[in-house]
Amino acid sequence: MPDFPQAEYEARTARAQAAMAAAGFDAILLTTEPEFRYFSGFRTAFWLSPTRPWFLILPREGRPVAVIPEIGAALMAQTWVEDMRTWPAPRPDDDGVSLLRDALRPYPRLGLPMGPETSLRMPLADLRALGREFGDAAPLLRDLRMVKSAAEIAKIGAICRIGSAAFARAPALFAPGMSMAAAFRAFRVALLEAGAEEVPYLVGGHGPEGYADVISPPGPEPLCEGDVLMLDTGASLEGYFCDFDRNFALGHASDAARRGHARLHAAVEAGLAAARPGETCAGLWRAMAESLGASAGGDVGRFGHGLGMQLTEPPSLAPWDETPLRSGMVLTLEPSVETGPGLMMVAEEVIVVQEDGARLLTERAPPELPVI
Repeated sequence: MPDFPQAEYEARTARAQAAMAAAGFDAILLTTEPEFRYFSGFRTAFWLSPTRPWFLILPREGRPVAVIPEIGAALMAQTWVEDMRTWPAPRPDDDGVSLLRDALRPYPRLGLPMGPETSLRMPLADLRALGREFGDAAPLLRDLRMVKSAAEIAKIGAICRIGSAAFARAPALFAPGMSMAAAFRAFRVALLEAGAEEVPYLVGGHGPEGYADVISPPGPEPLCEGDVLMLDTGASLEGYFCDFDRNFALGHASDAARRGHARLHAAVEAGLAAARPGETCAGLWRAMAESLGASAGGDVGRFGHGLGMQLTEPPSLAPWDETPLRSGMVLTLEPSVETGPGLMMVAEEVIVVQEDGARLLTERAPPELPVI
């Protein structure tokens, strides 16, 4: 069943259609899971299989049109989409191409997401076989999805509370001597027990004065007394993500780790104060960077990003992103600081921008580095 009432999808489609009229598109072709789900309500793990393409046509008027493999017909019938055209995929000689070509024929001016953070989930040869020209619909879709509805914010808030509850169990989950792989396993279980539907993203690092990177998979190396342990989770609930981290000291904390944590906490406070409608993403980045001073950031490139149906979404909290903040944007505040040669610490919280400022969706990390 779709995750929202039909009115949610109707409202999304109406906003998109108004923007399409202004941009001169008669229809937009969507081929990737988030956009497909955003307008149709069709959610399935079957997207993990690359074998079959899936197509959704968003016309300037009326409901979306689905051109999909027959295996998805029963689930699609539960959504608000009425026009559904299927074929017995996979069929490499014509994997929905002729069906899609016919469905696109009424629309002279077509859009397709082409810009940054987009992808094409169909063979390039099949796109060329359609024989159509496309304009870039990425800016339109990006602008639409950056501002979340109240229903979306509620779902993101729910998974953030679940993540916060799992992190609260840290003293019972982690201890010196356990392997990093065991720590990851324990935390995944804690997230699921707290109510997460899936835990597709979990990364972390450890070391006495920080960590060298924040994206490595876990290994057999043991956690040691005095280590800072950082875990960063992207757990999900009904198709929406949280994305935040926590730092813990095991047994005792070094002075460098304590200072790093305190500076990150202050930087997040600066971000919270600056996150108001009318400020820009670049301005929000500057507020956190100025709080941290000369050792801010390292080479990570940004201090946060959008969040929602994907673990990371536009915009970027970076010096080059002048996107204005608007009420309803859900963002991560993710400053980082160098704590030693080749070492860093990172903090991350999830906020929603509101007319009167920012509201935390995560339970705030304490100002002092927790020791467990």
